[in-house]
Amino acid sequence: MTGLDLACRAVGGSVVAASDESFGFKERLIDAAEPDFVPGTFDLRGEVVDGWETRRHAPAPDWVIIRLGVPGRLHTIDVDTRFFTGNHPTGAALYAATLAAGADPCDARVDWRVLSPSTALKADAHNLIAVDDARRYTHLKVVIASDGGVARLRAYGDPVPDPALWSGVTVEVSGAEHGGRVEHCSDTFYSDARALIAADRPQNMGSGWEARRRRDIGPDTHDAVTISFLTPADLLRIEIDTSYFVFNASREVSVLGTRDRPDARRPWWALPFDEVVLPRTHLIADARQVFVVDAPAITAIRVQAYPDGGIARVRALGRPTASGLAELHSRWDASL
Repeated sequence: MTGLDLACRAVGGSVVAASDESFGFKERLIDAAEPDFVPGTFDLRGEVVDGWETRRHAPAPDWVIIRLGVPGRLHTIDVDTRFFTGNHPTGAALYAATLAAGADPCDARVDWRVLSPSTALKADAHNLIAVDDARRYTHLKVVIASDGGVARLRAYGDPVPDPALWSGVTVEVSGAEHGGRVEHCSDTFYSDARALIAADRPQNMGSGWEARRRRDIGPDTHDAVTISFLTPADLLRIEIDTSYFVFNASREVSVLGTRDRPDARRPWWALPFDEVVLPRTHLIADARQVFVVDAPAITAIRVQAYPDGGIARVRALGRPTASGLAELHSRWDASL
């Protein structure tokens, strides 16, 4: 699935209200972890479920409201009913709203805009619902057509940051919550390279990026990851975090930058990365390392890990260029 899950708790999402949660807590909807289920496990509410589940025979359609951790444009909603077989909802309708900080999403005056009319849901499945709406939203409302249970709710989309929050300050321009994207990776044998730009701190070695062991080691042998930015930026700091990679961290790293952008003829991997942001540098295992850099007007970086990849996080910090800030304003205006 492409795009960032704007609702996930890992980026600050919150389930703020629900009509009912008699059998399963609403907060489980946005857990970053995949759902799980152990049949035959009971508590005082009944069989323990890993998701949001309402009581039977609801007098009115049940609903839940989620405040997005990262406001933005939504393009796909996954109403995930895994492990709900005889007790999933028959359908779901999607609504969204843009609210000021501190506004009450349960207020009857909230302008909830329809993203998708009621769509039939399958049991024990990912139910992907496409959204065709270019506006920026802060809240999502799901109304289920009947009572039942949903394991996870993923709201995939693109961040639309407020330009005022980027003006005159240093931003983690590589971060997924700020529009950074992993565009290309040489190897994802053990784990997904998109973990490199996650907003949270790594929890263990499994929450970073690890490539297979290279057997063709030579002076220039390396794995590589390309990370693009939402807008061109003057880079000031690069952080390479090898936390939890004790015996398999990359030995060295270099960071190259480009000022180009892809087009129909040249994808990201074919662009020239000819600006040395960070020269080849020795890394310490299981440690956060921050490097001072000076690289103006960079649109993407290529992180080259020697000889192979074992890195938890990569953070590129900088300030948007004048043209980059203008792009942010255009993006903001187009989403209103």
